[in-house]
Amino acid sequence: MLELALRNPGAVGHAVAALVFLGFGAHLALGWRGGLKASVLLGTLAASLIWAGLNLGFAFTEAHMLWRAQGLVDAVRAGGWLLFLILLLGLRHPGRWAVLLALLPVAAAFFPTPAPLADAVLAASAPRLSFALLLGIAVAGLVLSEQLFRRSGEHARWAIKPLCLGLGAGFVFDLYFHADALLFGRLDPAVWAARGIAQALVIPLVALATARNKDWTLDVALSRGVVFHSTAFLASGIYLLTIAAAGYYVRYFGGSWGKTLQVGFIFAALLLLGWLFSSGTLRSRLRVFINKNFFSYRYDYREEWLRFTNLLSTRDAGVSVGQRSIQALANLVESPAGALWLRDGEGRYAPAARWNLPELPVREGAEQSLAKFLRRTGWVVNVQEYRAQGSRYPALQLPDWLTSMPAAWLVVPIIAQEDLVGFVVLATPRAAIELDWEVLDLLKAAGRQLGSFLAQIQASEALLEARKFEAYSKMSAFVVHDVKNLVAQLSLLLANAERHGHKPRFQDDVLATVRHVTERMNKLLLQLSTGRRDEESLRAIDLARIARRVVEAKQDGRRPIELHAPSGISTFAHEQRLERVLGHLVQNAIEATAERGTVKVRVSAEPGGAVIEVADTGCGMSEAFVRERLFRAFQSTKPAGMGIGAYETAQYVKEMGGSIQADSRPGAGTRIKVMLPLHREPLAQAAAQLGSRAIAS
Repeated sequence: MLELALRNPGAVGHAVAALVFLGFGAHLALGWRGGLKASVLLGTLAASLIWAGLNLGFAFTEAHMLWRAQGLVDAVRAGGWLLFLILLLGLRHPGRWAVLLALLPVAAAFFPTPAPLADAVLAASAPRLSFALLLGIAVAGLVLSEQLFRRSGEHARWAIKPLCLGLGAGFVFDLYFHADALLFGRLDPAVWAARGIAQALVIPLVALATARNKDWTLDVALSRGVVFHSTAFLASGIYLLTIAAAGYYVRYFGGSWGKTLQVGFIFAALLLLGWLFSSGTLRSRLRVFINKNFFSYRYDYREEWLRFTNLLSTRDAGVSVGQRSIQALANLVESPAGALWLRDGEGRYAPAARWNLPELPVREGAEQSLAKFLRRTGWVVNVQEYRAQGSRYPALQLPDWLTSMPAAWLVVPIIAQEDLVGFVVLATPRAAIELDWEVLDLLKAAGRQLGSFLAQIQASEALLEARKFEAYSKMSAFVVHDVKNLVAQLSLLLANAERHGHKPRFQDDVLATVRHVTERMNKLLLQLSTGRRDEESLRAIDLARIARRVVEAKQDGRRPIELHAPSGISTFAHEQRLERVLGHLVQNAIEATAERGTVKVRVSAEPGGAVIEVADTGCGMSEAFVRERLFRAFQSTKPAGMGIGAYETAQYVKEMGGSIQADSRPGAGTRIKVMLPLHREPLAQAAAQLGSRAIAS
């Protein structure tokens, strides 16, 4: 069946026409928004589809009824195109013109033409009036197409030109077809077979005009990508057909070398085609040609902006942010290379990235001519234009390193919040591009978008660095606070040495205290060098033992410290951190209490958990300070206080799943109550774990 169809040129031509009419008609129907022009165009395409289908059936069957039917539909189709042109011309009385011109296709419908495949004697005896009427339709269509183009203003010709060209070419083909029939008295079968393809070739131009004229109330979007790839494949098809024909003649005239030369010739042609397809320069030139000649605007802004933002947001370990920024700008103007300069910490513009360009270790000062000009005007500087006509850029003196770059083409300012963040130097494009207002405006907008993007990245990096410094400062504050406590222990040791230095037990306490301070200092030094706190293991801690150790270390003899700490009360914690927290609370109580005051430390067990209370009869604190500032960092009532100890205490108690409460009044002392989870006995804990496993199973 397929082989039979391929041997029938009329069937192939009208099958192609039917597919083209069907595709374009469906596309128009989906975008139809009402209106007389759109309705006439859709109706004409529907008639064209039926006409192509009837001719396809006739090509297979040669049925006389199908030929009569296609003649009637062909008259309707021709009348539809004439009516559409009349509506576009906007004549004063379009109805009269439509009725007048409709007489031609109506008359043609009543005088059928003989079939192109009919007997020659029968065809020659047929009346030639039908051919004359069809010839008149073609002439009328040509006149209307020419008048439509001539009457269109200069601003509108770009939009209407494809329609006039397409319909005019279709009417020229019909003029030749019917003039030949009128001359010889019969339709030429070969020309009839080609008529379907000829009418199908008109449709792309009609589609282009429809996309350019939205006032026809048809929402048709002609994709640049589709046009680009269709044009590329069409050119490839023409190229391959040409090569095939040339290969045939090479083989035909090559004698004994014919087949060898043909194979070598075709291989070389395919190799050349592959090279052309892989050529970035050729693709760029084709894209520029299509954008310049097929569309009113050079760019599909939605597609360009999506590609621009997607490239900027892509995360590729091998491509830096600066290189992606250069590529995003370069792709807008088909530039193959570029370099980026950004403002450094000294306020100068230094090379930050390069793409397909050699390294340029030059800096541009913020007060030099280029930076001042870009900051003041925001213009895109055409280096080649500056070399030819520098007067177009008043008060601009390009640096020697830029004017001496052979590939330098454009300097695009990178602006964020009216501040010049940097600039990009783009190389000469692969295809010649006219730098009109549209290109320059797009580059300016892209430069501002890129400036916001780079400024956000720089702000994020600065914030991350600030957070690192904040974390380091926070850690340093804790370390300094610990050092302060260690110094307080050594000071207390020296104060008691004068009175108890001769006692052996005191000397043993001195050695133990110095050893403890040395261990703590070494750990603090390690913490500063590694940047992280010392992580000790969690284990069961006897609170009474910790409390006694802290009280003994803080006892100075001038303020008695009362201790009530029964054994057997324990919690799960870090021993050194818990000792440091309790030591801070006791130290604060001592510093807030006069020499004749008292400090009390009490350890107990309540239903809610283990409790540590530190109470004093000191100066106390206001209710507002306790509520709003006591457990916040860097808040203290002491003149030399750092405000770290209470913050660290609250944070650690919270980490352990406990809570801390403060009750204080000015002049009446302070009571700090710390509640921690009560550690279970090992046997009870094991029993609880076994019970939970049994329930889970």
